Amino acid sequence: MLAHHCLIFTWVLVTSRVHNQSWRPCTDLLPLDLLDRALPLPRQAQHTQMQMVQSKGSRGLRLGGAMALSFHASQIFINCDYFPAEFSLVATVKIPKLQPKTNQYIFSLVEETSDSLLLGLRVSNNHLHFITMPTGKRGRSRLSYKDIGLDDNRWHTMVLAITGPYATLTLDCGLPLQLKQAQSFPTSLSTRGSRFYIGSRRRWRGRFSGLLRQLVLLPGSDATPQLCPTSYPSLAELSIPQVLTSTPLLPDHQGQVYAYEAETRVTVGNPPLCSRTEHGQLWFNAQSKGLLICDGLSWRDLLQNRERLDYVEDYQDLYTGSETFDIEIFSIRPEGLFMAAANRDSRPGSGIYKWSNGLFQLYQNISTHKAQAWKYFTVGNMIFLVVANSREVEPEVSIIFRWNKRQRRFIRYQTLKTHAARDWEAFIIHNQSFLVVANHRQESNHNIQSVIYRWNPNTKLFEVNQTLSTSGAYDWEFFTVGPYHFLAVANTFDGQTTTISSTIYVWVNGRFQTFQNIPTLGATDWETFQINGRFFLAVANSQKVSEHGPNVYSINSTVYELNMLTQSFIPFQDILTHSAVDWEFFSVGEEKFLVVANSHDGISYSQNSVVYSATSRLSKVFKLKTY
Repeated sequence: MLAHHCLIFTWVLVTSRVHNQSWRPCTDLLPLDLLDRALPLPRQAQHTQMQMVQSKGSRGLRLGGAMALSFHASQIFINCDYFPAEFSLVATVKIPKLQPKTNQYIFSLVEETSDSLLLGLRVSNNHLHFITMPTGKRGRSRLSYKDIGLDDNRWHTMVLAITGPYATLTLDCGLPLQLKQAQSFPTSLSTRGSRFYIGSRRRWRGRFSGLLRQLVLLPGSDATPQLCPTSYPSLAELSIPQVLTSTPLLPDHQGQVYAYEAETRVTVGNPPLCSRTEHGQLWFNAQSKGLLICDGLSWRDLLQNRERLDYVEDYQDLYTGSETFDIEIFSIRPEGLFMAAANRDSRPGSGIYKWSNGLFQLYQNISTHKAQAWKYFTVGNMIFLVVANSREVEPEVSIIFRWNKRQRRFIRYQTLKTHAARDWEAFIIHNQSFLVVANHRQESNHNIQSVIYRWNPNTKLFEVNQTLSTSGAYDWEFFTVGPYHFLAVANTFDGQTTTISSTIYVWVNGRFQTFQNIPTLGATDWETFQINGRFFLAVANSQKVSEHGPNVYSINSTVYELNMLTQSFIPFQDILTHSAVDWEFFSVGEEKFLVVANSHDGISYSQNSVVYSATSRLSKVFKLKTY
């Protein structure tokens, strides 16, 4: 198999073209979404009497009617007629309590002419059965998992992996249950003349009565590492039909393909929890007379007029120990809202503030050395803060602090070697946690390596994963477009000029590779945002260093837009800024805003900025007034 990789932009940014040769058996196929393959066309949906049901915040399909969901096996086994000898099945189901001696098929593969069952996945009261037809033998082979609690009217995601004589069941990313079969799964199970039946065994009897959200066949490997660990193990996703993932909060202008119903509960009183589990639930706010709906993250108002930004007012003055270069806002449940201030002076260090009685109040002092930035992130259930120390004295290090639940304080966790660090960015790719540091310079050399670290779950430490060449790096910005991941660095100075390129990298084959170089002028920040499905990237340009004449601080900063046709970010808008150090994007209601922090126009450091600009020991908290 020859794989030719190319970078394209048609929403899917990176793909591979694979030229297959004829080979048997089928053991090297991509994940096959059986449920999506079986879904009828819109004009046929009415005959299936199928319903989309939203339950516990997630959608599933309830099958019904005389017409069974099915498709011919040749639609997915296009290169051969054999079922893979090693594979895994992924299913997400919600099954009501089943009566004793009740058997229901999640799916089956049936030879059409003889109506023989080749294989099937069947559920009964507190049992799961995998049934196969051994090659050259009469009768069936049945593998049964007992007392697994599938039929409890809750969502569950199961992975059944078949390898040789072993069958391993992983339920909701829990401990695997392994059984050994009397003989290995057939290595030459012919699928010629057979059909896949979803939710049945071709007959009316044994129809699946629960909700089916996911059904995927992954030949050749165990799908568990691709799904686990995850924040929602009972709803772990490998491939979900698009009709089940689109939000029910948005109107479907083309009409619904299937009948739709949802479990709706209206809560009255104090604000209830709004998470993925409560997605679609309603809350009546008796105090404000408002009806709100949970979108999976926060409560959205359904009845009241949408807020609009009126003006910004001065809300609170914070007197810090020295100039503050950066702040980081974060929440720790159930403690509340916090703010970390990155202060220049080592004494008393940098402050952690907690929101209390309508104000930020000092909560903890942490020793730092000319701190430039803080970054809050989590790994599993562990909470971290990492500081970018920029003081160039040995040992030149930055520190990761971990939140101690018992002491209710941040304590030192890991030390990482850095060089005049300006920024940290934390991100997750394929359930792996990463940190990247912007190393600004080493002594007088600005052209040095910035480092990407990856979390090692065994040592529970961050370890070097990759280095990237940067020039006076000032900021990192991680963002995702579709299923693909990008990392942009703001390069400020190469030792001679600020007129240099800043680089956007793309994640390919387990590493970041250069995607595009963008000309910048002393870049200090990147900010990415979306508006109506369009992707934007704004750069903050700080100054133009001139060999002949004074430096220029009042220059354009540029907003770039991702162009799918040219496969690149292209200039969208120039905005005059004055030694810009930061961009921030935010929304109020349906209105979108982009604000810049100006710091210097060549004469004065007192500049008008909507967000905080660090020029003294006084920091300000602003309040947005809406109407």
